[in-house]
Amino acid sequence: MSVSVLVVDDSPMARKMLVKALPSDWDVSISQAGNGFEALAAYRAGKVDVMFLDLTMPEMDGYQVLETLRKEDLNCLVIVVSADVQPGAQQRVKQLGAIAFIKKPVDAGRVAAVLRDYGIYV
Repeated sequence: MSVSVLVVDDSPMARKMLVKALPSDWDVSISQAGNGFEALAAYRAGKVDVMFLDLTMPEMDGYQVLETLRKEDLNCLVIVVSADVQPGAQQRVKQLGAIAFIKKPVDAGRVAAVLRDYGIYV
């Protein structure tokens, strides 16, 4: 069964790098968003099982997306992917419901490990 993945980042290059870091044998359908508003619209338009979410974006940042998902009781697994590796940022996203934090630049091995840890990829 295919997993619906949404990759959210304001940088097209960062989105491309993240998509390339996903396991090649993982059965997924991938969509992309360039900011938080687009991410929430994509989520609301159809089922998103896993969201890879950047924190620093214009218009609506990753924290605001997490807060909205939590407030509206929307249900998907969120993995934050960010260059902001400060312990405070990591703690805050976990409190807001993110299941994991992956630092940029993304490492394919780390992505696969997180997906395995949560039973999303075997």
